Amino acid sequence: MANGHFHDYEQNGQTNEGYLSMPAGTPKGLVLVAHAWAGQSDFERGKADWLASLGYAGFAVDVYGKGQRGETTEECQALMTPLAENRTELQSRLSHALDVAKAASGVDKAAAIGFCFGGLSVLDMARTNMAVEGVVSFHGLFGAPGNTADKVTPKVLALHGWDDPMATPDDVMALSKEMSAASADWTLYAYGGTMHAFTNPEANNPDFGTVYSPTAERRSFAAAEDFLNEVLG
Repeated sequence: MANGHFHDYEQNGQTNEGYLSMPAGTPKGLVLVAHAWAGQSDFERGKADWLASLGYAGFAVDVYGKGQRGETTEECQALMTPLAENRTELQSRLSHALDVAKAASGVDKAAAIGFCFGGLSVLDMARTNMAVEGVVSFHGLFGAPGNTADKVTPKVLALHGWDDPMATPDDVMALSKEMSAASADWTLYAYGGTMHAFTNPEANNPDFGTVYSPTAERRSFAAAEDFLNEVLG
């Protein structure tokens, strides 16, 4: 059984609300969960619990600050945009969360998964060579931060809906060139007929481009489980 609890942590005077879920036995590794644009929610905490059920310590990060959560599109946009436009600040918050999670879990060997904005977040962890073995982006945003390392060492898995209007085929090609130029060990799975937010059962807005796909969800989590086993096994 997973054993999850909130774990507050401080950075630059801001209190952040992490969530740590520990497995029953000795963890096989630590996996961070980076949140979508609304902020950490039951969705991300559920993924931390899922990771604990697989034998990992799961830690859902919080880059917005405790109580800073979005419900409307406008609120979510207002929370995400400052960090999407200041990637070094986003990277600083992710790096600190990684350190906190390692200390809280007692596990040093780590990976990260992220959803939507969280997909961009974990790709930035790889791009800046944070101390993770690999990262998994679920329907992430792909725009490069401008400070990608000359040689990216964490392994990268991108799980992508081909019809995602927020990450177009041109964006996919740009990511492939960026990762190849950095000699990264990268893999991309693209699911045809699939839009943004395909792992979220509440996503049902085709006009906005967010639609749940149980098939892509199942395939993507199987791919992620295999990847995590490879990098942390």
